[in-house]
Amino acid sequence: MMLAAAMMATPSFAAPAQTGSTGEQARAPSPAEVGTRGAMAPRRFVFADSAAAGSTAAPRGRRYADGYGFEPGGGTLFSIAVPPGNYRVTLTFGGTVATETTVKAESRRLMLDAVRAPAGRTVTRDIIVNVRDASLALPPANAPGGDRVRLKPREIGSFSWDDKLTLELLGDLPKAVTIAPVAVPTIFLLGDSTVTDQGAEPAASWGQMLPVFLKPDIAVANHAESGETLKSFITELRFAKVLESVKPGDVALIQFGHNDQKANWPQTYAAAATTYRDYLRTYIAELRRRGATPILVTSPERRMWTGDRIKPTLADYAAAVRAVGAEETVPVIDLNAATITFYEALGPARAPLAFNDGGKDATHHDNYGAWVLARIVAGGLAGQPVGRHLRDDPAPFDPAHPPTPESFRLAPSSAHDSTRPDGN
Repeated sequence: MMLAAAMMATPSFAAPAQTGSTGEQARAPSPAEVGTRGAMAPRRFVFADSAAAGSTAAPRGRRYADGYGFEPGGGTLFSIAVPPGNYRVTLTFGGTVATETTVKAESRRLMLDAVRAPAGRTVTRDIIVNVRDASLALPPANAPGGDRVRLKPREIGSFSWDDKLTLELLGDLPKAVTIAPVAVPTIFLLGDSTVTDQGAEPAASWGQMLPVFLKPDIAVANHAESGETLKSFITELRFAKVLESVKPGDVALIQFGHNDQKANWPQTYAAAATTYRDYLRTYIAELRRRGATPILVTSPERRMWTGDRIKPTLADYAAAVRAVGAEETVPVIDLNAATITFYEALGPARAPLAFNDGGKDATHHDNYGAWVLARIVAGGLAGQPVGRHLRDDPAPFDPAHPPTPESFRLAPSSAHDSTRPDGN
């Protein structure tokens, strides 16, 4: 099944801001929602100097200690110590004056965009946040594997792999936040730098924008990482971590190709006509064996031009994904074809506005480009059973007629790093 019509699901392009339901009291999860780690009771934090019984005061200046507080660097990152798992986070916004808040989680995963609360009213919104660490169950004696994912230097100490749930609260602080473990389906993301949660501005990837398109009844676990290939994802035990975590009813989006095609990386090179396809089949088989649904995604194209047309650099790999999808009866989201349409719609002069480093980077995207790609992926999910978890909004999206980059508005994160992501 190829790319379905995409859907508008967030207000980033001059649409009315998200407001949600009113009422200050955060709802507790139902017994069915609480998973095996449900021994952790819901915790409610109030962003004030004092709090009523049953809540914990967390004023902005309260540095992280004893399992909660604000991270260093300006008071926008609030962390709570939690074990790995999925969590329902209920945020209450509002006060005596009108407020507007954008919420990101962990490493800049966009969860809520420009939530507005009118003066004198409160607004509550739920999000689902996945938290993980790098630990793995020890393999049996004499079996291959290890007890931890082999993280890269840039990942060590990142919010993606620690023992905390971190919220980035941009704009006005909420009144309160409640956190509780929850049992919901999970979408696992397996891929490279165009999918991963990029930890700092200005780079961004579609995987970290995808949560804002989903209802608060499913989690996104982004295991993608810069520079990865189908082979390295296995040897670094990233695939082992996914397989250890996945459960029946979960979904896995698989997108590799940018680095697999590099013959100058002989340890991880995979030819499109042979080895690459075999690895895709292995991923599909292992996920299906555990009751998960695999969905293949073709790699977004690079911004290379021949006149006013994009010069394909990944055509063989996109064709391989389509072929394996057809052979294995696996849905395919054709992001490669959609991004070519998207870039050509902007044209050579304006397409750089969708890319990292002011357009000097022809592979990795900025917030605008990543948001549009995530919107395309969300549209591809619309035709699948997982599509029932998409936010309800019938507005279609055509990559041949993208919103203008000049109209895009998203509160930037505080972290900034000019280092180019691994891979190209």
